[in-house]
Amino acid sequence: MKVILTGASGMVGEGVLLECLANPAVTQVLMVNRKHVERTHPKLRELIVPDFMNPDAFSNELSGYDACFYCAGISAVGLNEAQYTKITYDTPLRFAEKLLSLNPDMVFNHVSGSHTDSSEKGRVMWARVKGRAENALMRMPFKKVYNFRPSIMEPVEGQRNIKSFYKVIVIMMPLFKLLFAKQMLNISQVGRAMIHAVQKGYSKQVLEVADIRELAKG
Repeated sequence: MKVILTGASGMVGEGVLLECLANPAVTQVLMVNRKHVERTHPKLRELIVPDFMNPDAFSNELSGYDACFYCAGISAVGLNEAQYTKITYDTPLRFAEKLLSLNPDMVFNHVSGSHTDSSEKGRVMWARVKGRAENALMRMPFKKVYNFRPSIMEPVEGQRNIKSFYKVIVIMMPLFKLLFAKQMLNISQVGRAMIHAVQKGYSKQVLEVADIRELAKG
């Protein structure tokens, strides 16, 4: 399985990348970044795409892949709806369009978030925008599109990119596992679920925490 992965400089993307590198089912990973990420592995290649809205110059490098694990994203804190829409809706849709034109049999796995608003009409801005992105991606004629909605995630060993909030969670992990057991996932579970989605599919296109946990089992 040959995989394109975005968001390797973020916590989720880095965790999924580490799972891909460790998993024998994944033979090659193309890490698509805006800036260089210091990570080496025999299965890993890096492609610098400064603007994901303009990927046309990289058609050759983006061709011949079985899946895309789109893990890039940003918090909505401090952003208005237009700014957040450009990053969370416009950018992944444009990147997905390019990949679809090059790899029509690709499986596209998109990291969204818990409590995303599929109706696109709710009061919460970030949830509404993510819902629009999910729905638009599912209308695209990839082999399959899956939207992953993790909630509280435990970093995996070897991760460098851990948000400050999650550093607190790591310290208090036993308490979080007790209080939020149903919402907890290890990021390696997200990675394994993405790999299994490509290998064997899943009955739902929107995967909540319980679905991710189930699919990760194999």
